[in-house]
Amino acid sequence: MQPTSGPTILGVDVLMVATFLAAIAAFSVLLAVYAATTVRDPMAKRVKALNDRREQLKAGITASTSKRRAKLVQKNESADKIRALLSSMKVLQESQLKVAQQKLMQAGIRSKEWAPAVIFGRLVLPIVFGGLMIFLVYGTEMFADWTPIKAYGLVAGAFILSYKAPDIYLKNKITKRSHAIRKGLPDALDLLVICAEAGLTVDAAFGRVARELGKAYPELGDEFQLTAIELGFLTDRRQAFDNFAQRIDLDAVRGVVTTMIQTEKYGTPLASALRVLSAEFRNERMMRAEEKAARLPAIMTIPLILFILPVLFIVILGPAACSINDSFINR
Repeated sequence: MQPTSGPTILGVDVLMVATFLAAIAAFSVLLAVYAATTVRDPMAKRVKALNDRREQLKAGITASTSKRRAKLVQKNESADKIRALLSSMKVLQESQLKVAQQKLMQAGIRSKEWAPAVIFGRLVLPIVFGGLMIFLVYGTEMFADWTPIKAYGLVAGAFILSYKAPDIYLKNKITKRSHAIRKGLPDALDLLVICAEAGLTVDAAFGRVARELGKAYPELGDEFQLTAIELGFLTDRRQAFDNFAQRIDLDAVRGVVTTMIQTEKYGTPLASALRVLSAEFRNERMMRAEEKAARLPAIMTIPLILFILPVLFIVILGPAACSINDSFINR
């Protein structure tokens, strides 16, 4: 007696998909419970990264002991092994390395030495997941009832997604971080104006803004604090502003950096320029909110048609249909 197969939709076993989704839901519940029970201080990691950056700047400027230099080099031992492996395979290009380093900075990952790991992930993930999918599709009978085109599409999709996975992950982190920084930028500029009018220097103003906005906008406060550290240690102050613009993928931040560089170079009033930029960014934020509000009716049309109207029809017409059915049966 052969076992009966479950219901299928477009050749896909419904019971298998339901089991897989149930496993994902159970894993998500366990992950949520773990995240809720193991709450960590979000500022501890940022403070550690800032202290590491301060130590690196000290090691590059002041006379450092060999023990400190060995400690800084020891942190990147794994990244150096990956770099050596990719260099031996002749797949490490300098242009790709610079692009990966910039993406890591924009995503909030301070260790630029992990850029070879991104390239290594592009090389290894397709081999691992693509090879696993080839084995599951062509080496087992798990997808035996699928057509050749669907099986090939599954394997090709696994290869493409595994190759793009590091870039997708970094792009997602960059987008979220940029949105969070964009929200707090007008408030940060207002505080910079107040600090400039109070007579504080630029690096002291950046540090003050970082302390005030650290809890409300932690990403922006982190960047301002790191810029204040670089302004205090780097010999070229313009380099600190350029690093600030490179770490954030926003045109508004580039405009602020250009204004700061011009005020440093020509001695123009900083408070008036920042006040104009702050008003402009606030108007831009209000325009984005109005744009989202204007798009809301068009976006709600599809959920309204697919989910709300059918339920509404069932609630309104269901009792009448049942009454009509009962009257015909009784007659």
